[in-house]
Amino acid sequence: MGSVIPIVLAGLAVLLAWVAPGVLARQRRLRRAPRAALVVWQAVTVGGILAALAAAPAAVPLLLGGADAAAHLEPVAAAAVLSGAVLARLLWKGHDVGTRLRRVRARHRELVDVVGSPSADGADERVRVLQHPTPTAYCIPGRQARVVLSQGVLDALPADQLAAVVAHEHAHLRGRHDLLLEFFSVVHEAVPGPLRNESALTEVRLLIEALADRAAARRSGEVATARALLALAEGRTPDAALGAGTTAPIRLRLLADGPPPPALSAVAYAMATLAAALPVILLAVAWS
Repeated sequence: MGSVIPIVLAGLAVLLAWVAPGVLARQRRLRRAPRAALVVWQAVTVGGILAALAAAPAAVPLLLGGADAAAHLEPVAAAAVLSGAVLARLLWKGHDVGTRLRRVRARHRELVDVVGSPSADGADERVRVLQHPTPTAYCIPGRQARVVLSQGVLDALPADQLAAVVAHEHAHLRGRHDLLLEFFSVVHEAVPGPLRNESALTEVRLLIEALADRAAARRSGEVATARALLALAEGRTPDAALGAGTTAPIRLRLLADGPPPPALSAVAYAMATLAAALPVILLAVAWS
């Protein structure tokens, strides 16, 4: 049994990193519970990483098995290579993606501070207004966060819809959704090309925006939030920013669907618990 567990963990890592993201991305019902859905995505991702990293520790008991230890050298070496390769790619991509995002955001923040102006009321020092006619809104996360609004959005939206837009961006900043997206971006790029699922990152972005929509709806109501999304649908958001107008048509339908049924969130959290716990359970079994 112990000699099989490292192989099972390696297979589980591939399953969670390659197969599960494609399956999750097709589960449209989960979009109605964006917070629970994001927990599932995180748990599946963490579970895949844990399974790959646990392959080597799970193989160590084979070397401690006495006379048969030499016969297990090959599987132990293979498990060590898998775990080492995954760890190395995660560290490398973590540094690469994090450095790149912070550099791009810092440059964009400097540009916005130069060409933009503070809001007319000056109530929020993080807000910058760009003199552009297209209704656009986004935030630049980080230590010196900015909420960027175009003059077009100020001219086009009444007070309740504008409040919904600002609440949406503040939800991104308050919840540090940038760190969540950065985590998924690191894992996405760390996965080898043939195993990479592009739809997974797209779905995570959608869920993050839908989560901020819920905060906006609590502030200004679902109708005002939906109308604001419609007005911002043509706006463009910089790659390193988080914006209210992206994926607006899908999110309008999610707002119209209303709150998710409690059972949906319960099932999602159960799936998340299983995905995150299974590698740990298998590792414990290997050492028992």
